[in-house]
Amino acid sequence: MKNVDEIAALLIEQRKKLGIEQKDMYMRIGMKQQQYQRIEAGSDLKLSTLLRVLEGLDLELSISPKGTPADTTGFSRAGVELADDVDDLDFWFNS
Repeated sequence: MKNVDEIAALLIEQRKKLGIEQKDMYMRIGMKQQQYQRIEAGSDLKLSTLLRVLEGLDLELSISPKGTPADTTGFSRAGVELADDVDDLDFWFNS
């Protein structure tokens, strides 16, 4: 991730994947809808706030040196498509 907008997009994607509305974040992490809306809009936030939001969305923070492959389990569309293709090939050729 290179900027706050990319983090915001990831948070939106995960929240929708979990079927959670912005207003429901209050019950999950004690954050009002307006405050959470600002985070999803890409406003700057403290690390402690980010960690709280990640916890509420069943995510965790991982930091690695630049240039090393990131573990994008569940978020890499290309990776998911590739895994689906491998499953399809396995079904058709190894059944």
